[in-house]
Amino acid sequence: MPRPVEEKPASEGLAQHPPGPPPTTRFAPSPTGYMHLGHAYSALVSWRVARETGGRFYLRIEDIERRRCRPTFEQAIYQDLAWLGIDWDGPVRRQSEHLASYTEALEELSRLGAIYPCFCIDAEVRAEIKRAGAAPHGSEGPHYPGTCRDLGRQEQNRRIRAGKAHALRIDVRKAGTLAGPLTWTDRKAGRVEADVLAVGDVIMAGRDVATSYHLAVTLDDHHQGVTLVTRGWDLFGATHLHRVLQALLGLRTPIYHHHPMITDPNGLRLAKRNRAVTLRGLRNARKSPEDVRRMIGLE
Repeated sequence: MPRPVEEKPASEGLAQHPPGPPPTTRFAPSPTGYMHLGHAYSALVSWRVARETGGRFYLRIEDIERRRCRPTFEQAIYQDLAWLGIDWDGPVRRQSEHLASYTEALEELSRLGAIYPCFCIDAEVRAEIKRAGAAPHGSEGPHYPGTCRDLGRQEQNRRIRAGKAHALRIDVRKAGTLAGPLTWTDRKAGRVEADVLAVGDVIMAGRDVATSYHLAVTLDDHHQGVTLVTRGWDLFGATHLHRVLQALLGLRTPIYHHHPMITDPNGLRLAKRNRAVTLRGLRNARKSPEDVRRMIGLE
């Protein structure tokens, strides 16, 4: 039976929201496959805290990874959420409809000198570009060694005019210097000092990727007024970069709650690529939403 990596329910303590306005939360799946029990866990946790505190719960479809996104999977997301009894406030935000805002943010980062063109095109970098639109789950692999970081502006422009393929990377050293010392708050870990150097010069956009997960999710949370980001523990490290982007782009900083992961009996994170149990499959097997809640420890 799938289980959280911790015994305590992920929603523990969330309903006791601190004084102030009720939280605005969100669930932001990608339509690249059918939702599994891990998605149900994250959606239910976010939805419960909003509903139990009189807050708001938004749904966002993260569909910037166009080569893998399918309308069939997007419709399945709506069907699965309805089956679980999850409703949301306001219209659904689809990332593919807001590409202009991501481009504007990239232009501002460029103006600040916080990003640079990377012309490296080996197999590893091409794979990194393909991954850029998807949320990272844990480490994103070895840090880019900075081969193109110190190219002069004249050389950068020469290569771009020559039509050299390139991606845009964030210069975490420059970004960290511009932003200065920063902190963010996690509901379990408490006050956390932002360490953008731990993330490395990750890709912000590429020829086939209009924007990265990191930039899009940070802007989307700001535009949707999200005040409490509830997501898996595997994204904890990415929050260091998101905090710096917030500072550079003048965005609000929400509180974070990185919840424990749902794993299979072997302790592996549930994922679409390893054929995790899907909600669609459970529904066809005549399981009930109550069965799902029991399976993930959210009765």
